[in-house]
Amino acid sequence: MKTLHPASVAVRSLSRSLNTGFLFFVVGIVASPGGNGTDLLSVFGLVAIGIVVGIVYEFAYYRRFRYELTGDTFDVTSGVLARRDRELPLGRIQNVDIRQNVVGRVLGIAAVHIETAGGGQTEVSLQYVAEAEAHRLRRQLRRGGSAPGAESADERARDADTEDEFEPTADEDVLFEIRPHELAILSVFTIDPGASLLGGIALSFASGLDPMALVPTDRFAWLPGPESGLFALAWGILLFLLAAWLISAALTFTRYYGFRLTRADDELYYERGLLQRYSGTIPLEKVQTLTISESIPFRWFGYAALSVETAGYAPGQSDSRGTESAIPLADADRVGELARAIEPFGPTDLESPPNRARERYAVRYLLVVAGLVGLAYALARYTSVVNRWYVLAAFAVVVPFAAHLKWSSRGYRIDDRYFLTRTGFWRRTTKVVPYYRVQAVIHSATIFQRRRRLASVTADTASSATLLGRAATAYDVDSDRGLEMQADIEERLQDRLRARQRQRTADRWVRDSSDTTDDDSAVENDDVQ
Repeated sequence: MKTLHPASVAVRSLSRSLNTGFLFFVVGIVASPGGNGTDLLSVFGLVAIGIVVGIVYEFAYYRRFRYELTGDTFDVTSGVLARRDRELPLGRIQNVDIRQNVVGRVLGIAAVHIETAGGGQTEVSLQYVAEAEAHRLRRQLRRGGSAPGAESADERARDADTEDEFEPTADEDVLFEIRPHELAILSVFTIDPGASLLGGIALSFASGLDPMALVPTDRFAWLPGPESGLFALAWGILLFLLAAWLISAALTFTRYYGFRLTRADDELYYERGLLQRYSGTIPLEKVQTLTISESIPFRWFGYAALSVETAGYAPGQSDSRGTESAIPLADADRVGELARAIEPFGPTDLESPPNRARERYAVRYLLVVAGLVGLAYALARYTSVVNRWYVLAAFAVVVPFAAHLKWSSRGYRIDDRYFLTRTGFWRRTTKVVPYYRVQAVIHSATIFQRRRRLASVTADTASSATLLGRAATAYDVDSDRGLEMQADIEERLQDRLRARQRQRTADRWVRDSSDTTDDDSAVENDDVQ
């Protein structure tokens, strides 16, 4: 049984002591006489006790944490007050991620996060082990473990040599490395959701916690009436958007700096990050769906992204999971080549929905415009907020173009081995699903689709993206054609499953025959000796 790295006590204690110290500080303020903090000595005494409690707890956690990699399982024993013993079958281990922040890289330690098939979160976290031990665990876990001492001398030497952790090993082929101009484009045009909050905080500090100080109302005093206030508000919004964009670009740059994808045997290995380094594995045998994304404006420059979804894994679920983007951004041709290296699907010229689907989209958009015009009319009639309510009717001009773009962005294809779907204009996604990964084929039609004899056909897999409504779906196909597709996919699914079973049987027979031949040769050699 092995334990965590001794430096983990200091790193974990820093975070734990800050949390417990702050908790005891709040307790001390509330419990002080009159609630006004008159007994400062007691308050600081409680804070000191909280810090000591945090350090003692982490030391006990370190002393009682044990893990062991056997031939069949990965065993973990943890817990300070309540003990917990876990045995993870190696065959169910899905992803092994290695995470290193700046402190960890200085101290030579890393966190290892292990996820199992069907799990929606990390099953086991080792915080923290030596960097070489983290890479050894990742390699052993993805190869199915080994008996103690089974590693070769070369592998042990590779574990000890960590002078350049980013150099590929002899059995790894580099598939993709992000280029500087690709990283620059990705950073400039990617909007990080957390950047808005950080942008607001940055502006608050820049204005001395007085946001109105950034709004130069005096510069717009020459404008008549309320226009000056509107221009001042627009200036403030512009500053906020600029701060959010700069922070988003910086976050994206640090997140995907040095992104690289390699292949070792039947697994992909990724690594990325500037300040905090992430690395992990994507087992190819557990790939459920490939998703090629072409978002605007990246599509205008001929760029795309590739996502790989595995069983029980939700892309984008956590920032530390680098596999939500097997390729964050690259030339569309490079993305297509790598996608076909993972799953050798055919051309992506898809069959479009029938023309009446386009008419359905036009009617839907016209109803939206009519609703907006009606709302504007009501506001103009009963309030003074809106005057020219009829201006919104001009949006009806763009309805035919919007309906055509939506229709032309959707399609499907039933290949010999794969089911392909495409949808989305602003973010066009093409999904590739192997038939043998399909769990269920769903034929559905809303009340509005039934009126135009349309339906949607969905191929569900074991990926968690299915639960989030991102399964491969052929939208608005002819209803009768949808029933044919459902039967066709189910038939091809059974054919692929039978073919894979025959292949497994043949491989097992060849392996057993080889083992028998080796045993006979060993007996003959013993007789000769």
